[in-house]
Amino acid sequence: MRAPTESPSFLRTRRGKLTLALLCLVAFLDFADASIVNVALPTIQHELGLSVSTLQWVTSGYLLTYGGLMLLGGRLADLLGRRRVLIVGTLLVGIASATGGLAETSGVLIGARFAQGVGAALMLPAALSILTTSFREGSDRTTALSMWGGTAGLASAAGVFLGGVLTQGPGWRWVFYVNTPVSVLVLIAVPLLVPDDRRNEIRGGFDVFGTALATSGLMLLVYGLVKAPELGWGDTRTVLQLGVAVALLIGFVLNEQRTGDPLVPLSIFRIKGLAAANLTHLTLAAGMLAMFFFVTLYMQEVLGYGEFEAGVAYLPISLTVGAVAGVTSKFIAKTGTRPLIVGGSVVSGIGLIWLSRIPTDGSYLVDLLPAMVFMSIGMGVVFVANTTAANAGVPGEQAGLAAALLNTGQQIGGALGLAVLTAIATSHTTSRLAAGHAPIDAMNSGFQLALLVGGVITVCAAGIGLWTANSRGEDAKRAASSAEIVAA
Repeated sequence: MRAPTESPSFLRTRRGKLTLALLCLVAFLDFADASIVNVALPTIQHELGLSVSTLQWVTSGYLLTYGGLMLLGGRLADLLGRRRVLIVGTLLVGIASATGGLAETSGVLIGARFAQGVGAALMLPAALSILTTSFREGSDRTTALSMWGGTAGLASAAGVFLGGVLTQGPGWRWVFYVNTPVSVLVLIAVPLLVPDDRRNEIRGGFDVFGTALATSGLMLLVYGLVKAPELGWGDTRTVLQLGVAVALLIGFVLNEQRTGDPLVPLSIFRIKGLAAANLTHLTLAAGMLAMFFFVTLYMQEVLGYGEFEAGVAYLPISLTVGAVAGVTSKFIAKTGTRPLIVGGSVVSGIGLIWLSRIPTDGSYLVDLLPAMVFMSIGMGVVFVANTTAANAGVPGEQAGLAAALLNTGQQIGGALGLAVLTAIATSHTTSRLAAGHAPIDAMNSGFQLALLVGGVITVCAAGIGLWTANSRGEDAKRAASSAEIVAA
């Protein structure tokens, strides 16, 4: 075993910059995959002849395995080696994406999306834990986490943009094909840039029972949330699914308290502010991420935009989030993360509330662009700051777990927010139709109410953010000192 090759200012080296670019590329690929197919769904439905209930699984299949297996992926990264798990996940995403692009039936396409989610659940926590253990110096690690957090916000908007451009251009199949060459690039770069850490072989056994409880509980929870708007929140099946999911997760917590080799050592929640940062992330995702769904529907169904126009409309969000993320790390060093989390949440929430005023005869330049840009400023700040806070003080040997907890919260929050806000929009639209309003007015009124509630939820995240750690980067340095990266 040789001493680590990284200098205290690893980020300033050529290898450090390339490593950070590689890890952000992995994050972009995984986060964008959650939204890139949205604009293409009508075209996919028409070409493959899918029913609405079948079509939803093109999106939901990815979210189900992605959110349900994230904890397992993070723990495997810590135990089996982060580089190894990243390579396996990337390979799976590349193969599944090519399969999805070639699909001629709904079964093959949906199966490919399930497999993409499995691969992403392995890739993302492995990549984030590599980042938090590679960049040791406080300022370097804060900058790296800022770039990662900015990439998360950027990818959600850019995914919609790319989906529209690809669907209108070479066709919807390229929404999937585009992942394969990116995956190949990652597979080539990882062995060259990331040290081999296979020393993390499992010692003393693996929590098989806890893994089964957590995975089944999370997957059933995501499934129940996805199906709830369709079945109804009071439907027996919905209540049963969510009830069993909660029971499984309670059983998981009880199991983790007793087992000697837990999947999630509960001691990790003793780290100051970690639980609050994860809950903040979940709440932000619940309030904010459904915006892309409703605004895309508004542009296509109310304003009559095509796929390309709807995709390009998100370009200002992508540019704004990227620019804001680039400067947020400088403010973290001065103010700490907490004020930025609170302020970013409030700004994002106000942006969504502003966006909820969209009229049926709206204009992009007047009614959409200003509110979207304002919201994206807050998004760029809060995702960067909260990602930094959620990883502050985490020991290197638990970096994969911390990454998985954060991103599991985002996926569960996104699924919960979409389910609740869709139910609100649908119910309000139905009541407006019953009152005699025109269909387009009733539908738009539903979008307005969903965006308003989403904005209120996002503002509420600011209150939770008050309990997060106010990290300026020093905690990151102390946490990383316990991790040892073995040179390749």
